[in-house]
Amino acid sequence: MPMADERDFADAARGFVARSAVRQITAADGRVVWDLDAYGFMAGEAPETVNPSLWRQGRLLIEDGLFEVVPGIYQLRGFDLSVMSVIEGDSGVVVVDPLVSKETAAAAFALYTEHRGARPVAAVIYSHCHIDHFGGVKGIVSADDVASGRTQIIAPDGFMEHAVSENVFAGTAMARRAGYMYGAALAKGPYGQIGSGLGQTVSTGEATLIPPTLSVTRTGQTLTTAGVRFVFQVTPGTEAPAEMNFYLPDHRALCTAENTSHTLHNVLTLRGAQVRDARAWADYLTETIGLWGEELDVVFASHHWPTWGRQDAVEFLSTQRDLYSYIHDQTLRLLNTGCVGTEIAETLRMPPALEATWSARGYYGTVSHNVKAIYQRYMGWYDGNPAHLWGHPPVAAARRYVAAMGGPDAAVDIARQAFDEGDYRWAVEVLDHVLFTDEDHDRARTLQADAFEQLGFGAENGTWRNSFLSGAHELRHGQFGTPSTAASPDIMAALTVQQVFAGVGIRIDGPRAWDEHIVLSWVVTDEGTTHVTEVRNGALNQRVTDGPAPGSTTFTLTRPTLIALVAAGQDLATALADGTVSVEGDPADLGRLVDLLGPVDPDFAIVTP
Repeated sequence: MPMADERDFADAARGFVARSAVRQITAADGRVVWDLDAYGFMAGEAPETVNPSLWRQGRLLIEDGLFEVVPGIYQLRGFDLSVMSVIEGDSGVVVVDPLVSKETAAAAFALYTEHRGARPVAAVIYSHCHIDHFGGVKGIVSADDVASGRTQIIAPDGFMEHAVSENVFAGTAMARRAGYMYGAALAKGPYGQIGSGLGQTVSTGEATLIPPTLSVTRTGQTLTTAGVRFVFQVTPGTEAPAEMNFYLPDHRALCTAENTSHTLHNVLTLRGAQVRDARAWADYLTETIGLWGEELDVVFASHHWPTWGRQDAVEFLSTQRDLYSYIHDQTLRLLNTGCVGTEIAETLRMPPALEATWSARGYYGTVSHNVKAIYQRYMGWYDGNPAHLWGHPPVAAARRYVAAMGGPDAAVDIARQAFDEGDYRWAVEVLDHVLFTDEDHDRARTLQADAFEQLGFGAENGTWRNSFLSGAHELRHGQFGTPSTAASPDIMAALTVQQVFAGVGIRIDGPRAWDEHIVLSWVVTDEGTTHVTEVRNGALNQRVTDGPAPGSTTFTLTRPTLIALVAAGQDLATALADGTVSVEGDPADLGRLVDLLGPVDPDFAIVTP
């Protein structure tokens, strides 16, 4: 790579206005939720323990402060995983993507206000449904501001459904895995966490949510607020299931949300998600170029620094488009020759022009795991080989592998030789079998941690580095669990009635419920709807009806009370006593349902059985 090319550093510093004098951002209880100086060690040349390309990306990402994109458009960078933008109008400002937590959003906006003056917030735009683009909204505006009409909340169609479901339905597993992906428990430094490639890490303050008041439903939809003209492009199924770009014709500026970044992004993120549509992603970027490529002067997004000049901006958009298009099409070409995902991931080469472009490097996504994601999207988990159709689960397979290698000690000797030869991938595979046979094998734990560490030190991808080093950390120090959760009170409060019951269904212990038949009716007064839930054959089904099911126990309550009762564990007796819930029939029927709910484990093991 052209390490002497300093253009990105010039762009990352362009338009600099000021840095915040408040370097540690704290929550109400005094704990630090973001430290602007945490990565001060990242100066000079890369140490031996960090891939030089990833070190370079990290140095670019620690450029924090207030920056002018063009007159009237500003960005706050370095305050969280994402970037917040502020667009000035004649009667207020429009804030775009207010970070992960209200504390970091408030601190960033305070820096803007300090240097640009206090201005009313006419609107907040959520470009898409990931939490780092809406979680800090209450650090910018209040629910009263929105309810009174002083502030609009603008988001793409389908935003609420996906913002809530992603953080609740599989939220426990995703949050645990995100701890690995972002290196949440790792010390920051040359031997630990240095960033994630997309941003340095995720803040740990309070995630908030105010529901949108205006949905963008079609490409070409326009809006003028505070005198600022917007033209929207909806891009569902790209980087997020509900996402949109927008163009500011009076500024000749294009915001591409998270559909472009100065890195190859994820088709499937390591924390887990639904596989994204790389073909649609590329096609929407082609549409973006067709819509505004002839007139734009700058492209800015919700991660990283802008790209200025029409020619450079269109080249940047085109390169990003070509990334997803090439990986998608070549994966399909090769799977149609019989190659499986792991084979394609190992052999697919990117075009030299893309390999040599900094913004196309795999700091956050990688060609390797994106190829496997595309294979999964089209072909599923099964590669067509009957030998893989009914394989043993990890522990059972591990015992057989280790026995075939001559026992745990002999297997560790094999791994030791691989480690000494620099074949760390084979070493960790062998040791994985040993640990899933005997998780307390000291030599295996130590060597596996050492091998993970070497893989992490060599990784160009930030999330791979964090994952390897997190595995090493847990083997040496024990499980760190789930440092943070996305299922905040605001997100839980945004659950629809259907989502509440869907969440209950996910938690039912099926075998324990095989012989149960429980029918409950729910009259939701603030929505004027009646819902019936029925447990039979171990599954919970729900339907909207004209009235309670005959003979069922019927609860009458509001949606917030339903959420508190069913999703947050509020005591039914208390709710009945204070009149927030009324019941006809046997209230013990709800207890029968609750007794069927299985526990979730936010601290489940990853590198051991």
